[in-house]
Amino acid sequence: MAGIALFDLDRTLLGCNSATLWVKRQVREGKMSRFEAAKMALMIGAYQLGVGDVDDGVRDAIRSLRGQSEAVIRAETELFWAEEVAHRIRPGAEAALQHHRDLGEPIYLLTGSSTYLSACVTEVLDLDGVICTVFDVEEGIFTGDGAVCYGRNKVTAAEPVLQEAGVTFGDCAFYTDSYTDRFVLERVGRPVAVHPDPRLARLARKRGWPVEDWGEA
Repeated sequence: MAGIALFDLDRTLLGCNSATLWVKRQVREGKMSRFEAAKMALMIGAYQLGVGDVDDGVRDAIRSLRGQSEAVIRAETELFWAEEVAHRIRPGAEAALQHHRDLGEPIYLLTGSSTYLSACVTEVLDLDGVICTVFDVEEGIFTGDGAVCYGRNKVTAAEPVLQEAGVTFGDCAFYTDSYTDRFVLERVGRPVAVHPDPRLARLARKRGWPVEDWGEA
């Protein structure tokens, strides 16, 4: 049976970390202080290294949105995507996506990025679905709560999607650059490291996982 092809976003389909670009944009526009930006930079660095309590950092960021308008954040994210991110899709990404379309497999993002950025990617790349970090909203306003899709939580977030499709992790492929995604890589039948960070590169060599280069955007 065909499975689902799962793709990480930052530094996998994209040749950048979109969170870093978002923080820099917020500072330029005066919406984030340099102190707040430094805290975010430390959290992003911890994410890339697979150390530290990144979940708490992401939850703090979600709580900071409490009381803000979802429509405003969606619009800001769409503009951010168009101006700073859309042109950073890796050249080799489309061939990888097409390979799974040819196999008849649905293609899903599996990312720590927000629903709003993921929606932009899904539209442009014609993906079938998204598993991502979700912010709770009531009557168009953020509550400050949400579900983080990072590390082990990616396994938990993907499970109901796979169950609904009638497939197992063993049926699926997963492409990522990050050692923090090893929990999913170790579950899927077709793990692929794309531009892997040093720790993932070592793990891929040890496990005999394929390593791919999709070029720089």
